[in-house]
Amino acid sequence: MNTPAGPPPAVRPYGDTTGDGMVQLSFTLPLPHGALAEGTALQLARQMGMDRPLLVHARPVGTEFTFCVVYGPVVHEVELDSVDVVEREYPLLSSQEVDEGLHENLGRDCVVVGACIGTDAHTVGIDAILNIKGFAGQKGLEYYHSMRVVNLGAQVSVPDLVHRAVRENADAVLVSQAVTQRDAHLANVRELSAELDAAYTGRPRPLLVVGGPRFDPAMTADLGVDRIFGRGTTPDDVASYLVHALTVGRSRVREPDLDLDLDLDVDLDPDESVHDGESASVGEDAEETAGTAVSADRSFL
Repeated sequence: MNTPAGPPPAVRPYGDTTGDGMVQLSFTLPLPHGALAEGTALQLARQMGMDRPLLVHARPVGTEFTFCVVYGPVVHEVELDSVDVVEREYPLLSSQEVDEGLHENLGRDCVVVGACIGTDAHTVGIDAILNIKGFAGQKGLEYYHSMRVVNLGAQVSVPDLVHRAVRENADAVLVSQAVTQRDAHLANVRELSAELDAAYTGRPRPLLVVGGPRFDPAMTADLGVDRIFGRGTTPDDVASYLVHALTVGRSRVREPDLDLDLDLDVDLDPDESVHDGESASVGEDAEETAGTAVSADRSFL
């Protein structure tokens, strides 16, 4: 019986044969389509470490831009010992285990407030995690008997979300961000983290969980959040994390009534959905345009 070999110490991309380093790269140049744009695309590919690149596609985008696709082998390889990844440090739980874990440790329902903040109108992700219909065959957080879910929907301002989290005595705030132009998702989340810190000065703030296709899971400390979820996240992932963070990770039970010196008279959409015992998922369809290229990604939040 042959013992499977472990991974090699270093790897290169695979195209036709193992280790040939073949990759495909697409980008848009601020040049009219023509010989200069095509030559520039090949020169850029060489400078990026692509050996003998081929220009396999070049088309005008309007009159001033050119969308290019290049193909060829890269000279680089990656030492696997140097790769840092964020591993899941908690087990995936069944819905019954989630309900039992939260009720046993909190002694009450877990309150989850979710929204898309800023100008972000992409609710597919937040609804996938929160709404009872869920995502990928899994029920959303509204389905759980141990959770009370408040889904504020899209384009919620940071102050409104913070005020609502305080008013609902939230245990967790879930935010979905798919709009990433000029790093808007990073700026919005940093602003939210800072305002939550200010609103909860002197006492534990709610968990801040964010998701979207362009977040780096290793940026939790930099953004001031507790957890980042990316592509392929399902409601079970989020529910299991909440049990871990609220019971094992933090072991914090807060009193339901807080004496808060905050102006809570915030005008919110009267049609917003507030659900007891059910929820939606955080995996969004992210649409970004680079020339004529549009990518769609379903990710958490």
